[in-house]
Amino acid sequence: MSAKNVEHKFITPNSVDVRDYQVNLANQAKNENCLIILPTGLGKTVVALHVIADYLAKGNGGVLFLAPTKVLVNQHYEFLKNTLTIDDIAIITGEDLLSKRKKLWINSVICATPEITRNDIARKIVDTTQFNLIVFDEAHRAVGDYAYVEIAEQLVGSNVRLLGMTATLPSEKEKAKEICDNLHIKSLAERNDSSPDVKPYIKETSTEWINVELPPDMVAIQKCLKLALNERYEQLRRNGIQLSIENKSLSALLRVRQYVLTQNRRSAKPLFTAIRITYALNILEAHGITPFLKFCERTSKKKGAGIKELFEIDPNFTRAIQLSKIAQSKGLEHSKIPKLLDIVSSVTDKVLIFTSYRDSVNVINEKLNSIGIKSEILIGKAGETGLKQKKQVETVQRFRDGDTKVLVATRVGEEGLDISQVNLVVFYDNVPSSIRFIQRRGRTGRKTSGRLVVLIAKDTIDEIYYWIGKRKIASAKTVGEKLSKKLGSEEVNTESLDSFL
Repeated sequence: MSAKNVEHKFITPNSVDVRDYQVNLANQAKNENCLIILPTGLGKTVVALHVIADYLAKGNGGVLFLAPTKVLVNQHYEFLKNTLTIDDIAIITGEDLLSKRKKLWINSVICATPEITRNDIARKIVDTTQFNLIVFDEAHRAVGDYAYVEIAEQLVGSNVRLLGMTATLPSEKEKAKEICDNLHIKSLAERNDSSPDVKPYIKETSTEWINVELPPDMVAIQKCLKLALNERYEQLRRNGIQLSIENKSLSALLRVRQYVLTQNRRSAKPLFTAIRITYALNILEAHGITPFLKFCERTSKKKGAGIKELFEIDPNFTRAIQLSKIAQSKGLEHSKIPKLLDIVSSVTDKVLIFTSYRDSVNVINEKLNSIGIKSEILIGKAGETGLKQKKQVETVQRFRDGDTKVLVATRVGEEGLDISQVNLVVFYDNVPSSIRFIQRRGRTGRKTSGRLVVLIAKDTIDEIYYWIGKRKIASAKTVGEKLSKKLGSEEVNTESLDSFL
């Protein structure tokens, strides 16, 4: 490994080490719209820095660095402030007033969230032609109606260079193509853990899959919910809706929603009730008693087909709620909790815990604090209980500094969070997504060897998501390998993308 420092007019001396793979990826991205695919922890931001410095040297426009969360935007802003030799670097988020943003948009380098960028383009506060380079971090988000798509659409026919960055491609080829099309990508530059020039920088992460059994109280609740769900599946089957009775899934229910709404209205009530029960069951199985009851409390107050019947009349569902309240009064949450407390108590290092559900974040945090472990939560800003940008940044900084031992995070902590010396990451729940799994796992093993612990409740949605995730990770790797071979030639064009995808 080279210990040389990067030398460039616009890069602060002694701030960045030379890594050949980063330089080579950056060189490819300078020539045409490019998607960088590089595993978490290997310095995608440094690759972007190389490209940014070269575009600043051209002197014919500014640089816009987009990232999906305010914590990540702030992280990029701090990094660029410390590594670029220029002073006019700004950070822009929705928390800045309009009058302030008008002044900030004139800086040479701007780090911003996509939503406020899209809105200010629409307000004509910012002109996209003032940039000669736009970086889309976490580029896998550029699908559907996400703000990245609309921003890139504004740049069709312009000379603005687009650079996308992601840790992995989606496992579905159609989504990979959609990302490339939306960001007008002409080439892909990829490295993975097996790439010869990357291997010296890889720190090993060991993975442990820990199985827990649901306690009898939870099994009884689970049984009631499954009986309520079976009843709706039977109603849907009688109405001519073809759904697998053996392999019930939320995605299968959601797929028939449009058909039911347009061509089979009599099935609307059992379908939407089945969807709600499935959500409730998944939350119980993966997250526990309190998250389940919180979900039921919120859902029961909504208006919709079958809600009153489900929460007031249905014998199985109302019994599930009754049993949950009894279990909660006895202090029962989930069999994952004692296992989690044992794991965290056994280490002295910092621990990052991921869970997809905000209510379980609070339960985990309270349990850790109750046994004297300094723990904080990291969640998004939405809702009354959300954390504003300043609070998110402060929370992450305390964890970085070691003032907090444990950080319990939702999805906001998955993307791009650079917290050195996290040697243990725990998945409290499983995610059926190769991108999210790889991002979560990538929070450890950045500076030294890491450890990943995944908690799985037997005979629950956890096991189903485990197998889905495993399959998608293998598929995503294949997509990346095929793309690398297909696009390895010097002359890369859209047709070669189309022929592959």
